[in-house]
Amino acid sequence: MTRRIGFLSVAHMHSYGYAAAITGRPDALISGVWDPDPNAASAFAERFGSRVLDTPEAVVAESDGLIVTSSNTRHADLCILALEADKPVLCEKPLVTSEADGLRMRAAEESSRARLMTAFPCRYSGAFARLCDRVRSGEVGAVLGIAATNHGMCPFGWFVEVEESGGGAMMDHTVHVADLLRVLLEEEPVEVYAQTGNNMYGCDWEDSAMLHVRFGNGVFATIDASWSRPKSWKTWGDVKLTVVCERGVLELDMFAQALDVFTNGDMRHKVASYGSDLDAGLVTDFVKVMEGGLPAISLTDGLVASKVAIAGYESAASGAPVSLRN
Repeated sequence: MTRRIGFLSVAHMHSYGYAAAITGRPDALISGVWDPDPNAASAFAERFGSRVLDTPEAVVAESDGLIVTSSNTRHADLCILALEADKPVLCEKPLVTSEADGLRMRAAEESSRARLMTAFPCRYSGAFARLCDRVRSGEVGAVLGIAATNHGMCPFGWFVEVEESGGGAMMDHTVHVADLLRVLLEEEPVEVYAQTGNNMYGCDWEDSAMLHVRFGNGVFATIDASWSRPKSWKTWGDVKLTVVCERGVLELDMFAQALDVFTNGDMRHKVASYGSDLDAGLVTDFVKVMEGGLPAISLTDGLVASKVAIAGYESAASGAPVSLRN
């Protein structure tokens, strides 16, 4: 049976990776796309041989499952639309930008026969799986602390329109690593302390962010979530973890399996990856959800990671640590 997957907005660049993973499968197709920007919808539909539909409701009606890759603050409304129609939905990160939207999404899922899956493709990294195995084997002893990064260049566009993005670098880049740390440690984050800055671009959104996150077992981790790279920098590929343990240090560079490509045409540095296809793994598990399975990455997983970023803003404003304990 061919599963029909529709896109509710393609504002986020990750939509193209997910679409490529869908079109590479014999059991799935893209049923349609809607976006508030008709030009964006048309370009996406032409690229992947799909069609533009006039409303998000039309996409929901024509689909067995939905992927939401809108700007961040629109996630809740679009996901709720899918859940109210009892259609499973895969939502881009950060899942929410406010606790209120998180509560709305939770209520919608509890009232629906469908489930929501959070798009955290980094979980599908073979290197990360190996890191988890080595930590849990005990070969280097207990984890004492972790230094993690997810640097990048500022993507501009709606990412720096706070009413659409919900924030700057901290909202954009914290959640991937926060989720990886939670999986690696098998512990919940309990406290966040953060500082932010805007010294690179001098705007009213933060371009640099550093978070200190303490977990339930006492382990602390730092997350550098800054847009600290120049405009010419590659857009992806700086998810790194340094895990300090009792008897050694383990280092993960998730996207090291790549070639640096420098072209004269557009004078940009690009990356040609040859490692694991993380988007393919994510889409495979979403198809399983459409077939009636439980999400491998749940609504709760997305909300916990978002809560770390949201608490980071509260901490940066107050200058004090923020407890995540309910």
